[in-house]
Amino acid sequence: MQSLSAEEATVADPADANPGTPSLAVRVRQVEAALREVLQPVLDEHGLTLEHWRILAVVDADPGLGMSEVATLAVVPAASLTRHMDRLVERALVVRRIDPADRRRAVVALSPLGRDYAARLLAAERSATLPVATPTA
Repeated sequence: MQSLSAEEATVADPADANPGTPSLAVRVRQVEAALREVLQPVLDEHGLTLEHWRILAVVDADPGLGMSEVATLAVVPAASLTRHMDRLVERALVVRRIDPADRRRAVVALSPLGRDYAARLLAAERSATLPVATPTA
């Protein structure tokens, strides 16, 4: 299977993909496995998973989101987001506050430690060599 850096994979030409490569669904899982291999050593420092990284990445990109928005954007089931967010708060990576505009709603942002950690994870992610995940013609 052809390999590209994370940045190159986003602009890969489908015609360059190996025609013998499995379906897009299989390729997406292969990309995820390659990404996990690169990120897991950094995630292990705080006992976190790739799901936690998706949450951190979403919150880093858009601080002040509510929990339901984070769940949707991070592709994490809403039912498990609270548990994941509790772990991130316990590790001082995320701060959770009541939304002053709507006191029924919690909003989240990264702490300074969380911003530094997210930057390290993003750098590791960008350095990854990932299999192309484009469909074949």
